[in-house]
Amino acid sequence: MATIRIHGGNPLYGDVNISGSKNATLPLLAASLLVKGHTVIENVPRIDDIHAMIAMLRALGAKCDFVQDTTLSIDATAISSVSAPYNLVRKMRGSFYVAGALLGRFGEAEVPLPGGCVIGSRPVDFHIQGFKALGAVVQERHGVMHARADKLTGDHIIMDSRYRSVGATVNIMLAAVLAEGVTVIENASREPEVTCCQHFLREAGADIRGVGTDIIVVRGVDELHDATFYSIPDRMEAGTFLAACGAARGELTVRSVIPSHLTAVLSTLQKAGLTVENGPDWVRIAATGRPRAFEVTTAPYPGFPTDLQPNASVLGAVAVGTSIVHETIFDARFNYVDELNRMGADIQLKDSVAIIRGVPRLSGAPVEATDIRAGSALVLAGLAADGYTEIAGAEFLDRGYDGFADKLRSIGVTITSSREAAHNGSRNVWLR
Repeated sequence: MATIRIHGGNPLYGDVNISGSKNATLPLLAASLLVKGHTVIENVPRIDDIHAMIAMLRALGAKCDFVQDTTLSIDATAISSVSAPYNLVRKMRGSFYVAGALLGRFGEAEVPLPGGCVIGSRPVDFHIQGFKALGAVVQERHGVMHARADKLTGDHIIMDSRYRSVGATVNIMLAAVLAEGVTVIENASREPEVTCCQHFLREAGADIRGVGTDIIVVRGVDELHDATFYSIPDRMEAGTFLAACGAARGELTVRSVIPSHLTAVLSTLQKAGLTVENGPDWVRIAATGRPRAFEVTTAPYPGFPTDLQPNASVLGAVAVGTSIVHETIFDARFNYVDELNRMGADIQLKDSVAIIRGVPRLSGAPVEATDIRAGSALVLAGLAADGYTEIAGAEFLDRGYDGFADKLRSIGVTITSSREAAHNGSRNVWLR
């Protein structure tokens, strides 16, 4: 288990460049399987989840190579398998996107049910219902989904309006791109990561209307062609650094972002009394004292993202007054609360609501991350805490944040990593 150690209590100052989006790039990699040719994806984050997805594409027969630091070349001409390896799918939920792409291109997909972060029930029922609506015969045996269709045909698919599943929207869309006829996806997800995938597919020759709306119309085409595409910046990484500055204080500018993707986040930060301004591709935040209490409810885009809910709780933990954080997406997202309370936070849970009574300071303590976003919340708590915080389970951060430790160091954070120590051949790098 990887570990990081943070010396907290110091404000943050400087600039941070945001990497490409994990949640947008994973669907792009899966979508490249639909192209019987060459795809180039730029602004690819160098994180563990992306490397696992690249391994998945290679296992299926695609050629994948970084031609520059963040530019990935993919040749999916000679796909040799429609069976995704279990050892790769179990690592992350995003790998299930290959199901829609394989089914769409080859009329067959054999994909194990996915793993990933333990943040609550995230069934693939919506994906499977969509595949069946397009004409696939789907069976689940021994934890593996088998989907097969002699011919996929467009249909009108109405998804559950309560959830607006990102994964199901993408998977159904990937399956429909090469299907016969017209597919209408109603109550589709509007997340920027879904819109990014839609733009890529259109760049490769797909006929998709309603981009960025909750009604997507896909008219099947015979084939897709070579394409070069630039992935969007990671709004979750941007939101993490903005919340970090709010909790630890200081003045920070996040660059290479799309501020319109962060509207709900910026509104919440302003409600917490923080000074926020933005330009075309940057956001600046200033925090000279403790934030004030606020209320926030997670919701599908354009609402407040569930992935940033743990960071909002850290902000509330050091705020003046009582904050309310309501989680509506994942039923186990609050699995980090006991660890924050170990650091001196005062958080009580009532069903899907966290009641957070702010305290003047947190205290460094040994804690453990259980998923990517819980890990980022514990980092933020460590930044705002007095003394040292040692976080076990830090390998989760490498799944979602590109160069996280280096970026934190660049804005004044004292942080060491057991993974870096192992890479450098030293076991004795912890600061004393």
